[in-house]
Amino acid sequence: MLGSALLHAIWNTAAKRTRKPTAFLFLLTAITALAALPLLFFIPYRSIPAELVWLTLGSSLAHGLSFVTLALAYEAGDLSVVYPISRSTPLVVPLLAVPLLGEHVSGTGAFGIALAVIGLWLVQTGGSVQWSAFKQPAALYAYQMLLLTALFSVIDKRAMQVLRGVAWDCPVPASSVFYWLFTVGSALVCLPLAWKRVGKQALRQELRARGVLISASAVITWLSYILVLEVMRTAPVSYVVAVRQTSVLFAVALAMLTLGERPGVGRLSGALASVAGIALIAFGS
Repeated sequence: MLGSALLHAIWNTAAKRTRKPTAFLFLLTAITALAALPLLFFIPYRSIPAELVWLTLGSSLAHGLSFVTLALAYEAGDLSVVYPISRSTPLVVPLLAVPLLGEHVSGTGAFGIALAVIGLWLVQTGGSVQWSAFKQPAALYAYQMLLLTALFSVIDKRAMQVLRGVAWDCPVPASSVFYWLFTVGSALVCLPLAWKRVGKQALRQELRARGVLISASAVITWLSYILVLEVMRTAPVSYVVAVRQTSVLFAVALAMLTLGERPGVGRLSGALASVAGIALIAFGS
């Protein structure tokens, strides 16, 4: 999960560095989707239960909307603000995982949630009372991203539970097939926004200028989430997303080293507090 967290921070930094995050993220999903098309001929369709079909569709929609929202967030704000908020999924996941997946949160976990909330406040405001900060476009998109990430995390966890009971007769691991299938759906969800905000010509220019970087980011994205899906096969989803929250520290460091962002003491303290809170959530799961 630590490896997944680092990879996630790397590809998000690459997306933020571009002048057109919407084009970058759409092309990332599109390249992955095209690479996945040959898998359609090898999937053991008869072995796939109906529930998994619906879970794949739901995951496609949630992931697609998350890419759209993330692109808009990076167009509006700094990585060191958007990323810590959008990655604070463990604040929401337990609320879904407890009733839907039968998981529980202890008193320690509840304290961790409170600490992480304080961390988010520090990240966003630097420690001052600035209610207007919560209305800024970057913040609003980041919180939408937070909810969408919680949603697809629970959906994907359930999908991995279903796949454990499926007799999988395919040379490609089930988690990889599931990833590629919902990425195909994600690309279709992202297409209208990319077409409207960027346009065909700009997409071509972005692909020519950064095709290698986008392709590398697509591979990194795949590796990052495959690690998540494999852990989800056996570990509680609240624990998985909690450990992956360490990506916040990686992202803040990369923002300072590669993007020239200079988060203040309040924001850095908030990032540390949110990670500490998430660790308590993990221990209390």
